[in-house]
Amino acid sequence: MILSIDEVNDILDEAVEEYPQELFQDLNGGILLLEDTVPDPEAGEDVYIMGEYCWDGMGRYINLYYGSFAALLSEEPRQVWEEELRFTLRHELTHHVEGLAGERSLEHKDSLQMEAFRRGED
Repeated sequence: MILSIDEVNDILDEAVEEYPQELFQDLNGGILLLEDTVPDPEAGEDVYIMGEYCWDGMGRYINLYYGSFAALLSEEPRQVWEEELRFTLRHELTHHVEGLAGERSLEHKDSLQMEAFRRGED
């Protein structure tokens, strides 16, 4: 089942409300749900970037990619969409909090997991 971008946005809004507002300190660009489908150029076919924590000249913000969710979850029920959206939001918020603290543990963990994936070590 493919959820509309509006349905996904509603789920995302509900998920954001579950976190304390202090967690969003200095996330001046907010959380954006973009229509884009973003294949991971280094991971091969059928691997998508679901979200990204960005820290650049525009500030700090999180991009979540509706098209990537739709490509990956098109056959899944709403509950799976909700779980994946919440997981991805939590993951990107962890990057944000670590970024505020000058920590990069999750970034290193992500890199190690991607290297293992590329070697075929699920």
